[in-house]
Amino acid sequence: VTIKAGEFVAIVGPSGSGKSTLLNMIGLLDTPSYGQIFLKGIDVSRASSVERARLRNQELGFVFQYHHLIPEFSALENVMLPLELAGRAGARADAEQMLARVGLSQRLGHYPKHLSGGEQQRVAIARAFATKPGLLLADEPTGNLDAATGADIIDLMFAMNAEQGTTLV
Repeated sequence: VTIKAGEFVAIVGPSGSGKSTLLNMIGLLDTPSYGQIFLKGIDVSRASSVERARLRNQELGFVFQYHHLIPEFSALENVMLPLELAGRAGARADAEQMLARVGLSQRLGHYPKHLSGGEQQRVAIARAFATKPGLLLADEPTGNLDAATGADIIDLMFAMNAEQGTTLV
């Protein structure tokens, strides 16, 4: 499969068909048994763990079904973390801007346990888009949300995909 820059691609299929495994391989979390994965024309299938980590930090964003927020960190700190790990100047201002973009500017200091499921997923989306990744992988990002909140999350991801030109799978 070839996915072009800026595209939105949905991987669909029944439970157990390998959708999450494919996303994990594209996201350099798992190594394929055979075949190749190219990212920006570079074969990353057999890259070292250090190189895979660098690529994940610089090129990829992730939104999972479970938000995977750090419970001891506020919403702001959760979004700042990947920016700081990437050595980005202005991490706090960028994180505040992303949280405002997802409608959480009034919840910066709140910890995950004090946020609703939809708010937690919005923090996860802000964190994923904060580094302005070329490729964002979303594995059932609305799976734990009610239908209305899930639709809002999908609309938000589409809007941010269009605004940033991020490839969304």
